[in-house]
Amino acid sequence: MTHRIRPLTPGELDAQQRALHTTITSGPRAQGVQHFALTAADGSLRGPFDLMLRSPAVGAAQQELGAAIRYRTALTDRARELAILLVAAHWNSAFERESHEAIARASGFTDVELAAIRALDVDVFEGEERLVGTVVIALLDGDLSDVAWSEASAALGIGGVFELTALVGYYSTLALQLRVFRVE
Repeated sequence: MTHRIRPLTPGELDAQQRALHTTITSGPRAQGVQHFALTAADGSLRGPFDLMLRSPAVGAAQQELGAAIRYRTALTDRARELAILLVAAHWNSAFERESHEAIARASGFTDVELAAIRALDVDVFEGEERLVGTVVIALLDGDLSDVAWSEASAALGIGGVFELTALVGYYSTLALQLRVFRVE
């Protein structure tokens, strides 16, 4: 698959793009241990982050939503990565899978668990993680049944269900953008 656009290097950016590039490369994604490279050797952003530069106003809002989902929700690290990887598996998003499997491994996911996620199978998980996985799969199909809603809202709270719907929507949007622009 050939990229439809070439990543922008820092020297090519206008003022708005440069500001967004700085926000992304100096924000929480760039802090601490890096499980996947945010930038390429030439300073261009990898994956969906380069795409965000193409429309800085929308890209800034999109990256802020992503940062909120990654760093400011009540979801545990494992629950969040499970949910993200299920979205990646559903949409067959190689970049999301590559980057978030690295994060998941650092959060203690096993090879067996990662293989199950790739197959959209949450039976290897227990308790809240299994519930999160079941909810995400239902959301990827478009809705929660009344039974699933009752179980999810009781266990995760209404805020937790809201956070999962935002996560599924956000990472599905990234998967679509990565696919349309042929970003590997």
